[in-house]
Amino acid sequence: MNDKNNHYLNESFNLFQSYSYTLLLQFEAKLFSYAIVYKNRLMAYRQNLAFYELKEPGELHDLLSATYKKIVIGLPAKGLTLVPKTLFNNNPVADFARFLDVKDSEKVFAQTLDDQNIIVYKTDGAIVSAIEKFDLQNTVYTAKGWIKAISISTQSITKLYLEIGRDNVQFLYFNAGILRFYNTFEISDEDDLAYFSSLVTGELNLNPELTTLVLSGEVEPGDKYMSRLAGFFRKVELNDMLIIDLPWHISTHKIMALAALTLCGSSEVL
Repeated sequence: MNDKNNHYLNESFNLFQSYSYTLLLQFEAKLFSYAIVYKNRLMAYRQNLAFYELKEPGELHDLLSATYKKIVIGLPAKGLTLVPKTLFNNNPVADFARFLDVKDSEKVFAQTLDDQNIIVYKTDGAIVSAIEKFDLQNTVYTAKGWIKAISISTQSITKLYLEIGRDNVQFLYFNAGILRFYNTFEISDEDDLAYFSSLVTGELNLNPELTTLVLSGEVEPGDKYMSRLAGFFRKVELNDMLIIDLPWHISTHKIMALAALTLCGSSEVL
């Protein structure tokens, strides 16, 4: 981890004060990241850690095993569907889970995503086993905070939001303050990203020449992702929304989805 954007420890961090801190954990298919926050200020942060480090003896184990004021865990989805609350209330979770082709090695969660929608998603059982010690009631869908942060920001019908992961991209679109589109796709390079961006804008009937893509996640100014998208869209920019107080060298867009978990309360597991 030589990238200074991938780790941080505040000089005033004190593990003996963990009862005053909030622990944020965000999981991907094979990796996880964590952040520790105190009064809306980042105290510690590490990105892209291997699962085995959850159980590895040492400093990280002590840090993750401490007693925290609040814990929020973002779980990834191997498949998902959004269900209007009015429809969900009259049907059992199993009815919707059938559409996800759930394997024996996968677990299904149904949780409130926003005021209008319930998200039903499946995730790898190995991840669930790894985080059971933190209490499954502390879990939320990994993008819930990111979606909430954008929902309360100043929106535009010409803006399409992207959260780029190591092997996936999430798309989010609001119109009149209402979530109109959310989906996630696997990608392997900038061509995949451009393809799905064009696919989504087409589905939403957005004109690329009038559309601004707002990026966060695994992206840097002027990198291959931004350069490729710039060839198709009027404007491509990084998301500069500040959710928690960060040190100068950590880019807001890099930590946005993880930091936004602070906006999530205890999970409503249905």
